[in-house]
Amino acid sequence: MRYFAVLHPPCPGIVGSSKPRFLLLHHLLRRRAKGSLGLRCRAPLKGARVAAASKPPPSPVSDSDQQPQIPDVDLSLDLQKETEGLDLGWLPSFPHVLTASMANFLFGYHIGVMNGPIEAIAHELGFEGNSFLEGLVVSIFIAGAFIGSLGVSSFVDNFGSRPTFQLDTIPLILGALLSAQAHNLDEMLWGRFLVGLGIGANTVLVPLYISEVSPTKYRGSLGSLCQIGTCLGIIASLALGIPSESDPHWWRIMLYIACIPGFILIFGMQFAVESPRWLYKVGRVNETKRVIETIWGESEVEKSIEEIQTVINDDVKNQKTSWLELLVEPNKKVAFIGGSLFILQQFAGINGVLYFSSLTFQDVGITSSSLASLLVGLTNFAGALFALTLMDNQGRRRLLIGSYLGMAVSMFLIVYDITVPLDEGSSHILSILGTLMYIFSFALGAGPVTGIIIPELSSNRSRSKIMGFSFSIHWICNFLVGLYFLELVDKFGVGPVYGAFDAVCVEAVPGSHDHIFPCERTYSRNLALLHPVLPATDSTTNIVRVFSRFSNHKCD
Repeated sequence: MRYFAVLHPPCPGIVGSSKPRFLLLHHLLRRRAKGSLGLRCRAPLKGARVAAASKPPPSPVSDSDQQPQIPDVDLSLDLQKETEGLDLGWLPSFPHVLTASMANFLFGYHIGVMNGPIEAIAHELGFEGNSFLEGLVVSIFIAGAFIGSLGVSSFVDNFGSRPTFQLDTIPLILGALLSAQAHNLDEMLWGRFLVGLGIGANTVLVPLYISEVSPTKYRGSLGSLCQIGTCLGIIASLALGIPSESDPHWWRIMLYIACIPGFILIFGMQFAVESPRWLYKVGRVNETKRVIETIWGESEVEKSIEEIQTVINDDVKNQKTSWLELLVEPNKKVAFIGGSLFILQQFAGINGVLYFSSLTFQDVGITSSSLASLLVGLTNFAGALFALTLMDNQGRRRLLIGSYLGMAVSMFLIVYDITVPLDEGSSHILSILGTLMYIFSFALGAGPVTGIIIPELSSNRSRSKIMGFSFSIHWICNFLVGLYFLELVDKFGVGPVYGAFDAVCVEAVPGSHDHIFPCERTYSRNLALLHPVLPATDSTTNIVRVFSRFSNHKCD
């Protein structure tokens, strides 16, 4: 039995293999629709890559009896070669990205694990009624996170991402165990500090790793899994914290449970791929090719190797890097952008809104703080999912500007509800609406974009140190807001403090458009070519010019 594929007029026809290969025929038709088939034929045919056999000698029959001759063409195809150029999409990279996102799940879990049972912990460990010590237990991990975010870059540069993930997870597990078994305040504080070390290191490492193993086309969408992982961790901790309202010892179970995702992360990273850029940087070229073929496809191997080699040859003069490199261009500009993004993110008021969300929901009848926090977490998760679908379609800058614009409007609704008396029937309705809108808007852009854009703008040589510096700014701002927020509220009131947050959101809109992002087209460019060597100048014009050259896109 033979199968025929009718082509354009210059080629009369193709006689396929006598074996019934339905999948092969379907594949050929799809390839033909996109372009030439690339078949191997016995004879060349002008104007086509598919050749027909030479014309047979005329047979001694009358013209009326002649039938059109269809030349035979050998379809000795190699399916593997035919599929080499196919886009593998995001699926090959997804298991590795998902494994790394488990670190963000741990981050979110440890953020929310103290939200519900802090009063029970204070009662059992003997510091009940001391608001300073309660706040210290909740926020001591910030000090550890600051140290962890600065120290992780050296481990990544020397040992790679996979071993660093596994090493950074050890203090997370030990800290959770120590906190779960704590019998006094000191043990609890040391446990939370160890957790902070792992949290700080992993918040730097996860977006760095995801940006280096994700396909260029899907880097933003896969990078959004950082925010989604954090949201899921918060939701899990808040859901598990509901029984703590009736069981005063439930908090120990919650901290023991935190060890489970830690063990999953250590075990899972054993099967994850290493960053191809780090592998090539340390001279493991063959392994680099295998990793690229696994996660990006065989057709990307040579092109990716050439791009990585070009960047490393231009960018890495010595094997070791120094923090002093952040003081010179172009690293100084990128470090400034990273620090500015996190300053805007933290001083836009996300922690303040989350802190007062439980009180806001209580005013409308939701008395369970865990249930109110769970509603906030679900809203955050919904926004992160929506950002996942838009990240690689709309671009980083548009999402960030839209996010801060939505946060500004939402914060205005909250301030208006607080400062302007309304009738009893509509009391705090605007606050509820504004709170949910604010959290959704934050998850849409200000949350995920900040961690995605920094590694895209950083050079391969200094990427880990720029990430460490930027996230250290994040933890410093987080600590300052947490330290002075309640004091400012007591002194000036909630309305003026929220008004200051709203002013930051308003300023972030033109700031992101005119100063933070000179060009938005980082989302469709290969990571190896996003950060060429720039002239040693502070001029934004040079950055615009270089980005335009590599993106073929006219910047605003």
